[in-house]
Amino acid sequence: MDDKRIEVMVDGPYLVRGGVPLTRRAIVASEHGEPMTWQTKATLPTREIYSLCRCGNSANKPFCDGSHLRSLFDGRQSAPTTTYDDRATTYEGPGIVMRDDRGICEHAGFCGNRLSNVWKMVGAAVTEDSIARAQVMAMIERCPSGALTYRITPDGADIEPEVPASIGVTDNGPLFVTGAIPVQRADGQPFEARNRVTLCRCGASANKPLCDGSHKASGFHDS
Repeated sequence: MDDKRIEVMVDGPYLVRGGVPLTRRAIVASEHGEPMTWQTKATLPTREIYSLCRCGNSANKPFCDGSHLRSLFDGRQSAPTTTYDDRATTYEGPGIVMRDDRGICEHAGFCGNRLSNVWKMVGAAVTEDSIARAQVMAMIERCPSGALTYRITPDGADIEPEVPASIGVTDNGPLFVTGAIPVQRADGQPFEARNRVTLCRCGASANKPLCDGSHKASGFHDS
C-alpha cells in the first residue's frame, strides 16, 4: 500500500511520510519574462519521514529547524476542504472546456503571455484552431496549483499531465506537490487529493496551507 502523504502540523511544519522525492524546481522564462516551462535543478537528500518549513523562518530551508516555535507561528488553516468540482467556474470554447478555481491560484503566471491569456483565448473561440487549442492546453498543464484544468467535452474527464508523486521546492515560492499525494489538515480532515497543488512555505498565505501568492508581496526568499 502506498503510504505517501503530507500531514500539516498544528502551527508547525509539513510532516512528509513515505519517502516522497524532494527536488528544487524553477520556472523557465522567456526573454520577455513570461513563464514557459518548469526545470528540475536538483534532487535533495531526504529520509522516509522528513519535515518541511511552513512558517518561512527556518535557517535550513526547505527543512524545518523549529523556528515556528520561536516565532510563535500562527498556522491556522482556512483553505476549503470542498471539492474542485464544487468550486470551479467553467469556460467553454471550441474543442475545449476549461475550468478555473481562482481561490487556489498561486499566481505563477503560466496562464498568460504578453499577447493573450487562456480566458481570452477560450472566450474568443480561437481554440477552433488546433494550434491555439494546443497552446491553451499546454499553459493549463503547467499551472502548478491545479487552479486551471481542461477537458474535451463538458461531461468528459479532466485531462491531467502525467507527473510523478513528488514535492518541488520552487525558487522563493511554494511547494509544488504533484501526483495526488494526500494532504491532511492539522485537525485530521483530508483535502481532496489532486494531481497538482501548491502549499505555502512563506507563512503569509491567507489560505493556508495552500499558497495564495503572498510570498511575492512578503518578499520571501530561500536564503
